[in-house]
Amino acid sequence: MENKLKKKSPASSQMELAGSLVQDMKEAAQARMVERPALEKIKNGYVLLGREDKPLFFSQLLENMEVRPGDVASLLAEAGSCLDDLVRWRKTVSELRSVLESPRSRLFRNFASLPGGLKFLLDFRADLMAAQRVSQVDLSPLDQDLVQLFESWFQDGFLFLQEITLDSPYRQIEKIKDGDMVHPMSNLEEMARRLGRDRRCFALYHQAMPEEPVVFIEVALTRGIVRSVHEIIGVPAEAEEVGARNDTAVFYSINNTQNGLAGLGLGQVLIFQVVDYLKREAPEIKTFCTLSPLPGFWRRYLHPLLENRATGLKMNLDRLEKIFDKRTRGLLEKEYAARGGKTNASFDRMMLAVFSNPGWAEDKALVASLAKPLAQLGYFYLAEEKDRGGRPLDPVANFHLSNGATLAPGNVNFGANWSARGLERSLSLMANYIYSHDWRMQIKNSMTWLVGLMPGLSRRRNNRARLAPAGTTEPSPSR
Repeated sequence: MENKLKKKSPASSQMELAGSLVQDMKEAAQARMVERPALEKIKNGYVLLGREDKPLFFSQLLENMEVRPGDVASLLAEAGSCLDDLVRWRKTVSELRSVLESPRSRLFRNFASLPGGLKFLLDFRADLMAAQRVSQVDLSPLDQDLVQLFESWFQDGFLFLQEITLDSPYRQIEKIKDGDMVHPMSNLEEMARRLGRDRRCFALYHQAMPEEPVVFIEVALTRGIVRSVHEIIGVPAEAEEVGARNDTAVFYSINNTQNGLAGLGLGQVLIFQVVDYLKREAPEIKTFCTLSPLPGFWRRYLHPLLENRATGLKMNLDRLEKIFDKRTRGLLEKEYAARGGKTNASFDRMMLAVFSNPGWAEDKALVASLAKPLAQLGYFYLAEEKDRGGRPLDPVANFHLSNGATLAPGNVNFGANWSARGLERSLSLMANYIYSHDWRMQIKNSMTWLVGLMPGLSRRRNNRARLAPAGTTEPSPSR
């Protein structure tokens, strides 16, 4: 009888790989001391998983590495029986804390001492968040394990702030250039223009990853609030002394370079530190604001609304049409006809056709007429439209408004970004969120641990301050 060898399918092999990795992690978590080879094996095994395999792996990890009811039942009964015995209560609660700690957390903690271990966990969480979007299993307990670790690791004593200047190492400057997703750069010459005398860049680093920025911010020092990004990155910064004319710091690009740190509030920490530092270094700076994009305005808001497929919005088509006056509607109709549109088309159909093609921005009369209604619509989107959780629908608005910044109708700016990206995302709109003095004091009082996080200063050759952790020597960015 002939034996036929059956070849394993790729899916079967990947399931076995995921199961084997979970078993390796389970065994490592049970060991009294996790050896470095075991951690390296887990790290290397995880790299072999494909993106499509990770939702299954995470669900298996959640199922197989968890505190079981039987592990705590007797202690819970003991706790219920010793409410009047303080000594027994303290002992039982202490034992409960030990038993209730997730075995996943115990294992993850060991990666802190492994070279590249922190970066591995950051990427691990980024993959986890991506997997949650497609998984039917609630992966939030696994995410919470990592969040609790990161909250303890990414605060006092572990983070340090550095200013990036033209004197910074090439690798450091390149990381910033490649990491800017708000206003992407194609070459180092563009990056150099953003480091001129009236342009500043600051980045938060972690002691375990001193060459890799965690989050960074680009700042323009200007006279008054700037309402167009072209005034900041369109031309080289003027070579004047900062104190001669500038009274405003404009944060025009904030980037989180580690997706695994999403939701931990490090952007707020960075803004607080930079505001605090600039107030000490340049006391003539009185206003702190942003020049921020509206990344979802067209694609996730106005476009679905015009196609009559948007749900859960306060704005509707009847209300939308009333925002545009008769003259503007006529100009839109003219532009629509010039592109071959049929006569007697509905207003929403005309808008959809016109704004789907960036050519509308070349019609000077139409552009001038659109300034007021589009700015008004942009403010309504940022201030009034909410998601199911009651948060601003726009992610950038959610970030700044939840941080305590304010937004006024007059600070939504039409014609602020005429780049192809600006037209495609937001029809040229940008917004100025204001960070007031009251905000700074409120944050300083409510986040007292930030006081310990505030860095000391040391001067560099170009007299720009480089910021290092309080009580430490200046760290080398290239180590």
